[in-house]
Amino acid sequence: MGSKKKQKVLAVESKEVDGNFTVSNFTYDRGRVRELAAHMILYHEYPFSMMEHVVFNKFMSANTPYWEKMSRTLAKKECMRTYENEKAKLRTLLKHVNKVHITTDMWTSCQKLSYMVVTVHFIDADWHLQRRVLNFCNVPPPHTGLLIADALEKCFQTWGIENKISSITVDNASSNDVVIRILKEDFRLKRTLTVGGKLFHVRCCAHITNLLVQYGLGEIRDIVDCVRDGIKYLVASENRLKQFSEIAKQLQLPSKKLILDVPTRWNSTYLMLDAAIQFKEVFPRYGDRDRCFEWVPTVEEWGQVENVCQLLVIFNEVTNIVSGSDYPTTNLFLSEVWRMKDILGKKSRDENEYMKSMVRKMSAKFDKYWGECNLLMSIAAVLDPRFKMVLIQFCFPLIYHMPDAAKNIDHVSQVLHELYDEYVHEYNSTLEAQREQDNARMNVSGSSSSVGTGRSMQSGQSLFKSFVRSVDTVQPSKSELDNYLEESIYICEEGSDASFNALDWWKTNSLKFRTLSKLARDILATPITTVSSESTFSAGGRVIDPHRASLSTETVQMLLCGSDWVRALYGLKRSSSNSLQITYMYSSRSRVELGLGSLTNRVRAELEFMLNVNEPSSSVNFGSSNKRAELGLDSSCERAEFAQPKLARTRLVYSPTSTHFLLCLDVVNITLYISS
Repeated sequence: MGSKKKQKVLAVESKEVDGNFTVSNFTYDRGRVRELAAHMILYHEYPFSMMEHVVFNKFMSANTPYWEKMSRTLAKKECMRTYENEKAKLRTLLKHVNKVHITTDMWTSCQKLSYMVVTVHFIDADWHLQRRVLNFCNVPPPHTGLLIADALEKCFQTWGIENKISSITVDNASSNDVVIRILKEDFRLKRTLTVGGKLFHVRCCAHITNLLVQYGLGEIRDIVDCVRDGIKYLVASENRLKQFSEIAKQLQLPSKKLILDVPTRWNSTYLMLDAAIQFKEVFPRYGDRDRCFEWVPTVEEWGQVENVCQLLVIFNEVTNIVSGSDYPTTNLFLSEVWRMKDILGKKSRDENEYMKSMVRKMSAKFDKYWGECNLLMSIAAVLDPRFKMVLIQFCFPLIYHMPDAAKNIDHVSQVLHELYDEYVHEYNSTLEAQREQDNARMNVSGSSSSVGTGRSMQSGQSLFKSFVRSVDTVQPSKSELDNYLEESIYICEEGSDASFNALDWWKTNSLKFRTLSKLARDILATPITTVSSESTFSAGGRVIDPHRASLSTETVQMLLCGSDWVRALYGLKRSSSNSLQITYMYSSRSRVELGLGSLTNRVRAELEFMLNVNEPSSSVNFGSSNKRAELGLDSSCERAEFAQPKLARTRLVYSPTSTHFLLCLDVVNITLYISS
């Protein structure tokens, strides 16, 4: 019996060139494959052990016979290689940036380790807004302002941007005031602050808005609690929700879902109230059918909820606008502040005393944080060609009292001209340095006795360039800033105002306003919220989960920063659907009836209940409890069931040998997060 000869495989690949497909010999690049595997792990936040999964390797082997299995050790090594490569690229990119802006915040992992995230924001040479996570580092306690400032200084020096910091955006924690004071003093000594640091400290506008609204919501806290408790009761049972929905259908109400809020997030409370209003006729009818349902607001209370929602809808829209990260937001905030002040003024004349009281509280907070003229948001608004000084002259008399309004308008104009003069001085210094370099090169070339025609022509061009630069340093009768302000404001075409990008306008007009465009580039890059930092913490909660709590702080930084840099490499955005948040409101009544309080280590009990799937989240929060339980999902619980009708059947299994998800039994409200 003769031996069989193995048939060779002809490997080819197709490539698209100028719209045409060509076929060429395929070359397997093992290094490139490993690099892409590292990108996959970093972007999707996969564990290193995924590369050792049996079925994954079968899948890869079926795709190509050249596939070589990677160990978790090799996967980590490749991820670290990607981290170092992208870090070097980012360092080079930052060298060519004039000014950068920083957002930073603190976060505590499930290991009780404190991490600080530092994110840099800037506008690149193509006038695109960029942001990158620079550090996700462990900061040991105590978290004093001095130690946090030292950690930030170390980060700035590592990246070589210590002389480029234009502003730092932080929340309202008291320690941050100390941090800003220390950093501002250090930068003042190095003379790197613009206009004496007047634009250096930026308070997170989203945090301020949250404080403002939460303070006002306290006026109707009883009504909010009534609606919240009623929804908790309904979502705890599939039968209750089904009966509630049937009543809504009978009344021909829209098929909007009930929403359960997160009490610390005011916008989720607004969404809960706004959704509940649609079912205000259902609540009393359901109460007639379920005697245990006691959370039925009165007609008067529903009227209060509707009135409050008319106020909160403005704040919700403002928060959504200023929390964007793909477009400049600093130039938009002044007009949004005016909207908030305007609605507060209108509601202060409301005939209802509860609304007047609520507005008084919110106005007090408003004046505390935005009562003084905010130079940054004012200057940024002026640098929006749709607004210029016209918006300042329109808004300030409405935001401030008349004597202060005129003074603040003059103050904004004065600081803007002061800032512009600093940029003119810097621009002229750069031209002077370039002229000296040209003269030095010309002298060197002229000292040679044997100069060819080409060299002579080059010297002539150098002389001409030097002359142009000398003429260019002579200041015209009117500055670029004055010309810009005197021109008419830019009027967008009908319906295109929302899509207008100030950066595109400045890019187009950068030759006309050479110095002013540099100023605009630096100011418009300023972030006014710390949303980018908080999104990194969401990723941190997924990376440092209870199953990967042993990761070193260096590995954590590599994974979090690497993930951010890989997304930027491919122009991808962070996915908001990496996990499903499941909220189950555990009532004390059902706990007593089921006798869960008597469970011991020798007893195994099972309970079938319903979970309500809410918005995506990214971490695990079990509260504190002496008892633990294993959560096991039924095999019929597939992704489709999570989507419609947003309910998933599961069972609670108590076992002393639990090794999976843990759920506490001793709290009234339980929040559990599982991967999608």
